[in-house]
Amino acid sequence: MDDPPEAISHEEPTRADARARRNGHRGRKGALGYALDPSSPGDSKLSTPDSEEPKNPARASALLFAGAALGLALATFGLLEPQRRPEALGEDVAARVGERTIRRVDYERVLAGVEGDRRNPVDEPIRRKVLERMIDEELLVQRALELGLATIDRRVRGELTSGLIDSIVGEADADEASEADVRRHFESYRDFFSRPGRLRAEALFFSARSRTHAREGDAGTRARRALERLRAGSDPTEVAEDWADPQLSPLPDALLPPAKVRDYVGPILLDTLERLEPGVWSEPVASGGGVYLVRVIDREPPVVPAFEEVESVVREDLARRRGDEALRRYLDELRARTKVVINESVFREGISAEK
Repeated sequence: MDDPPEAISHEEPTRADARARRNGHRGRKGALGYALDPSSPGDSKLSTPDSEEPKNPARASALLFAGAALGLALATFGLLEPQRRPEALGEDVAARVGERTIRRVDYERVLAGVEGDRRNPVDEPIRRKVLERMIDEELLVQRALELGLATIDRRVRGELTSGLIDSIVGEADADEASEADVRRHFESYRDFFSRPGRLRAEALFFSARSRTHAREGDAGTRARRALERLRAGSDPTEVAEDWADPQLSPLPDALLPPAKVRDYVGPILLDTLERLEPGVWSEPVASGGGVYLVRVIDREPPVVPAFEEVESVVREDLARRRGDEALRRYLDELRARTKVVINESVFREGISAEK
């Protein structure tokens, strides 16, 4: 009788066997994808499922060598990689603050001002301190712009506007005008550069609140009576004593430019004097709390100076007008590319700005 077959054990595998089998299939992967057997920490051989030897030992060795070589190369690259250097700045840049730069020329200008105020030489610590203060200023400016102070603070808006205008006008003045340009400007505005004519005049004043001559009638009545006597040839001094009142600022007996005459008698009487012929008394003119009679004693015509006498003045005026024209063109260009909408109701009368 044949021996009975060897009994098959129905005992369940132990936990250690199950763990070993599971680790053989799912062990952590190495650099090349093979599972390292964690159950044998001292054994460095590669394990395959069910602890079988690899079917292609040569290929496994090649891959292992390649992985080691790659790791060595990466390590070497890390050692040899140059250290990160500070950001390079151009020769014309003193510092960079965020996205903006502090120009070297601006730094040197500020530094020159500091050197001029100090008696002792400026050393490196002072130079660094000056640049640090400029950096602080730039940081504050950038923050102010972030907060919108340029749009809500009128003082800041005024400074920005003035700075931009100076920049625009400065560009227009960059090229000095030639002598031919200056002469053409002089001929085009000859009246502007001419010395205005001068005149000697006198005035009699009849106050509307006169106490001295109240019995002789009101200011208009006394002025008309005085005018009759003056036109009849009476002495102005006698007429003034009989009918006129003292003046706070009487016209001096001298040739004066029109602007100076206006300071004494005001624009209304100056306009009257400029239309009078010398020696002729005007009709009564109401002005300044009373009535005036005025006449021109002597008149000097305007004087056109020679170009050489006023060349510097002409050159300055030409530069000013060029700057004004450049600013006007700049503003026109801004308006052309910027949409501007005006609320016409702000021009209507009776609308209060306060709500």
